[in-house]
This record gives sequence, structure tokens and C-alpha cells, in this order.
Amino acid sequence: MSRSVPMKAVDDALIALYQNGERVRPSNGYPLRLLLPGYEGNMNVKWLRRIKATAGPTMTKDETSKYTILLPDGKALQFVFPLEAKSVITHPSPGLPLRGPGLYEISGLAWSGYGKISRVEISVDDGISWAPAALQEPVLPKALTRFHVPWRWDGGPAVLQSRATDSSGYVQPTRAALIAERGLKTFYHFNGITSWAVGEDGEVRHVYA
Repeated sequence: MSRSVPMKAVDDALIALYQNGERVRPSNGYPLRLLLPGYEGNMNVKWLRRIKATAGPTMTKDETSKYTILLPDGKALQFVFPLEAKSVITHPSPGLPLRGPGLYEISGLAWSGYGKISRVEISVDDGISWAPAALQEPVLPKALTRFHVPWRWDGGPAVLQSRATDSSGYVQPTRAALIAERGLKTFYHFNGITSWAVGEDGEVRHVYA
């Protein structure tokens, strides 16, 4: 596993030896892990062996076979580094069903490698209408931001979605818009809106929208 890292990332980069007061565990990259705040997880290389300075990006196997996006027009989008704004509703969600009609809190997480999360909007009608969610402080750049909003469920079918906007003005796209722009092979860099369908029985499942 090897990735090209732009030099501008060095100012924020960390070489992690410890996590939560103990040595980084093997599953998390022992003995050393590279941490690049705001950059995609695949660039936070586990089991770090070496860092090599080069004049330009390196066309390695992982760089070209996995993390290059083949666009619908046949061109390739290479060296996609930052995490683009994304949010996901963590409650309710699959495995966390609703227990009958009533008042619930929709909550979740949002993040962006471009800066702070400035706004999260919630839809309960499959994207037809949107309402602002409250952001839980502190709201920090390149960090997870919690959001929540009250919702009274009437017991009928619903499709829940969240949409994040960051401080750069970037708005989290729909799945359809992302595929139209980048094609079906964009799953390595997927930040499209996630949709949870709530059934009349309260069960929650993932659906495409």
C-alpha cells in the first residue's frame, strides 16, 4: 500500500504511536500510523514503513487501480485527497428501529476535509423538503460534528436523509448527482447522501435515492 501525499499536508501530519493512552493496536496500524487530518482514510497509511520525498506524485498500483476515478467522458480524476463533505444519520438507522409513533430525535455525524461543517439539513420525505439541524459544539475544522433535530413520527413510511454544507460552500451531493458526474466507479470516494427508509413497523433499512 502506497499513496502520494502533497507537501501541503505535512503541516498537519502526525506519526501516531499511541491511541487512547496505549500503543496503537495492530488492527489500527501498529507500530506506526500516518495521520493526515482532513484526508481520506486510505491515505492514513497503517503499519507505516517509510516516507519518501519525490518531485511529483508516484503512479503506484494503489494510486491508479483503486483511487483514480474514471469519469463518464473517459477522462480520469487522479489524486483525490481531501474528504469531501458528508453526513450520515446514526439514529434512527438499520438495527435501531423506532418503537411506535411518537417524538424522536434524529441525530448523526457530519465531517469535511475542506474545513468546518457550517450547516446540516434533514429531510424526512425523501428530499422533497429540508429543515436545519442543530450542530453540537465544538464545531472544529476537519473534525466530526454531531447534529440533531426533533422529529414526530406519525407511524407512516418515511425516508430520512441528511445533507451537509461546509465552510468552503461545498454541499453534499445526492447519489444520483455524484454518479452522473463521476460514474459508477466512484465508490472509493463516495460522499453522496445516504437514505434510510422507515417502515410502518418501525424497522429502518438502507435504500437508494
